[in-house]
Amino acid sequence: MPHGYTGRILHVDLTRGDLTIENPRDDFYRKYIGGSAMGVYYILQNTRGAPDPLGPDNVLTLMLSPFTGTPISGQSRVTANAWSPLVDGIGDSQGGGFFPAEMKFAGFDGIVVKGQSPEPVYLWLNDGRAELRSAKHLWGKTTSQVDDLLFAELGDKNIQVAQCGPAGEKMARLASILSMANRANGRTGMGAVMGAKRLKAVVARGSSKRLSLAHPDKFDELARWGVANIPLNSAMVSMGKHGTAGCLSSQHSVGGLPTYNFSAGQFEKYEAISGETMTDTILKERDSCYACGVRCKRAVETEWNGHAVARRHGGPEYETMATLGSYCGVGDQNAIAYANMLCNEYGLDTIGTGATIAWLMECFENKLVTEKEIGFSARFGDANALTRLVEMIAQREGIGDVLANGSRRAADILGRGHEFLIAVKGAEAPAHMPQVKRSLGLIYAVNPFGADHESSEHDSNIVTNEYLARLGLLGFDKPMESADLGSDKVRYAYKTQLFYGFLDSAALCTFVWSTSWTLFGPADAVALAQAVTGWDDFSLDELLEIGARRVNLMRAGNARRGRDRRADKLPEKFFKPLTGTGPSAGVALSKEEMERALDEYYALAGWNPQDGLPNEETLAKLGLEWIVV
Repeated sequence: MPHGYTGRILHVDLTRGDLTIENPRDDFYRKYIGGSAMGVYYILQNTRGAPDPLGPDNVLTLMLSPFTGTPISGQSRVTANAWSPLVDGIGDSQGGGFFPAEMKFAGFDGIVVKGQSPEPVYLWLNDGRAELRSAKHLWGKTTSQVDDLLFAELGDKNIQVAQCGPAGEKMARLASILSMANRANGRTGMGAVMGAKRLKAVVARGSSKRLSLAHPDKFDELARWGVANIPLNSAMVSMGKHGTAGCLSSQHSVGGLPTYNFSAGQFEKYEAISGETMTDTILKERDSCYACGVRCKRAVETEWNGHAVARRHGGPEYETMATLGSYCGVGDQNAIAYANMLCNEYGLDTIGTGATIAWLMECFENKLVTEKEIGFSARFGDANALTRLVEMIAQREGIGDVLANGSRRAADILGRGHEFLIAVKGAEAPAHMPQVKRSLGLIYAVNPFGADHESSEHDSNIVTNEYLARLGLLGFDKPMESADLGSDKVRYAYKTQLFYGFLDSAALCTFVWSTSWTLFGPADAVALAQAVTGWDDFSLDELLEIGARRVNLMRAGNARRGRDRRADKLPEKFFKPLTGTGPSAGVALSKEEMERALDEYYALAGWNPQDGLPNEETLAKLGLEWIVV
């Protein structure tokens, strides 16, 4: 067994109540490494065709990596995968905090969950032992309530809990998996899969925090370098001081802050919801994930309309400030903080929830949805409407029962509003505009689970020479304009997507490990793998191959649902000129340019240009010839 792993994958059959432990071979670990690649492997091995995502035949996986729980910044991540109830294929979502490290300390590299429990249960992992326990008393409780009940029941406040929340219990397709009542595996509806399986929570505790490392001295050298260089890296300093919301002002300045449901790229009230304003007003504490020195997580205290917002619910990230803020025209950070708290208490993805509400607001503004249907006025800028709609979605009450399905399905159910959608393959677009960052538009289209901002590097990182030393390792040695989508930019999108595919399989934080702007770069990722596992010949080429394996696993798997090139489409709204003022006013994507970029991407990926599916040769090269499409 390679160093860094426990050598144990837990298989859970909820229908039968059976728990078994698999001890994978060494070559299996090296081939798939962990995270997404390993999770999707188990999903495709254990399902036939494409099962109902909310049915008993779906498979949910929670996967770590050899790096999880090691004492270095940016490693405490867990990846959740399953056939998604929201997007058109296999869902993928990463979450941080302390649960991932604790799950490793509890003695497991991953969990494969099959079937459906007849009654609510939770999975208790404790020092190598696994047990299913009744969760009837937890069903219907919010995330913080469940945490408190389990702290008392198990007599240990150091347990870590990953749970689906009431929104997941009600199988809201926007439901996330929450830990610490503020860390989310947010995207693609993984909370709804947990709820459908009646798996309320996974609870982990491990008494030993010592992991086996192949080369402890080399690992310590890299970890110490990271600690010493956090204050020397301007991006990390900003991330620690202002959190991810620290980029909101710069996004506004370049016309890349999605506003009024992606109608414009600048928001007149941006300063009121910026990271700097949060730091100066409601921020009470900088929190972190296990062993991470960046400390980018926010913990705020405030109140809105008599509702207290406690620091245990964290604080809004950039995506949340945008989706619940500028998307909806809401410039009140206290209202956004309260809406964020509601999402964390009920277990909702803030991106999908905010974007779906913004879609409804644009429909209301254009008289496609009436006040009678909603129950109240829902104009852009109405903070009361925002918070009421969050609760209605979580409870599946009234119009919230429709919106809980995500914006695309809501449009289908209502039979209107399709022209205002910003969803790709069912996933609402995050707060990065392809009109301003062109390669993101390509990635939004080809990404197996739709629009995602953490599946490749952003165009803004190659505008200047600042990050080219690291990007040079991937073959990029000169700046490119953000608005360009030429052949070099397509290659940039593809190569950095492979790198991020590795990060999501290695369960590493993309805010700490990436190709350019973060604390650690590509050479450091290779050094980490060598130091932890003992794979001394591990190289950047092998790293990128793991990323390619992960993307092709998902792509080939999605073909079981008939998803091919026809699904690689962006919403019509992206091809219409942006309104407002500023650098992006009047800018729109070009369909001709996007089709050309798709052709070039498929050629780089080894996919058939007609249907966009992996060629047999491509799958064989990656050792994936076993996949039945």
